[in-house]
Amino acid sequence: MEELERLQKYLANQGIASRRKAEEYILQGKVKVNGKVILELGTKINPQKDKIEFEGKEVKKQEQKTYVLLNKPIDYVTTVKDQFHRNTVVDLVKGAGNNLLPVGRLDMYTSGALILTNDGNFIYHITHPKHEVEKTYTVTLKGSVTQEEVETLKKGVVIDEEYVTKPAKVRILKIEEEKNISRLEISIHEGKNRQIRKMCEAIGKKVLALHRSKIGEINVKDLKIGQWRYLTQEEVEKLMK
Repeated sequence: MEELERLQKYLANQGIASRRKAEEYILQGKVKVNGKVILELGTKINPQKDKIEFEGKEVKKQEQKTYVLLNKPIDYVTTVKDQFHRNTVVDLVKGAGNNLLPVGRLDMYTSGALILTNDGNFIYHITHPKHEVEKTYTVTLKGSVTQEEVETLKKGVVIDEEYVTKPAKVRILKIEEEKNISRLEISIHEGKNRQIRKMCEAIGKKVLALHRSKIGEINVKDLKIGQWRYLTQEEVEKLMK
């Protein structure tokens, strides 16, 4: 029996884009199957027989999956191409593999752990909230943080006017009164835009520096800023559980 696959899933697995972005491309009429423009998200294809095209170029099935862990520097944007010609994280992993896409995002002024891959299923699993993959951040704040403020962050705060964040793990790493700064470790499994920064703003604290130290149990402590390495098969399997 021939195995059929959803078109957006196929595109994601070949490193064209995340599954959600692939759906957008289909609805925009950028994808053809056997010469015909496809506009329906439920379309299934046979990767062995059908010819898939994206923006006029054939999308051939890739067999080799690549997973890269990068310790992202600040001043790099988490995208493949940037309309303002800024440095992108893809520039840092050239030669690591083909069609690598960032798994989730880190804003331009946040450093730390970022995975890039050409495996669409992996991207979907890591970024979808229902899978609750934990991300851990080290946050440097202006001013002294109280235990009461820590408890507020743990329980959840309102960001973006109406969204209440899910319970988080929060602990104080250091308070330096002479420098008027505090350092926290915050672990969340959500991925709202600039969420950590907004959470800290909700308790009246300004973020001076933000670094993602871990994704799941995978950390970047042995990687210098700007360096990358391949994930092991064991690490990939742990993240996919």
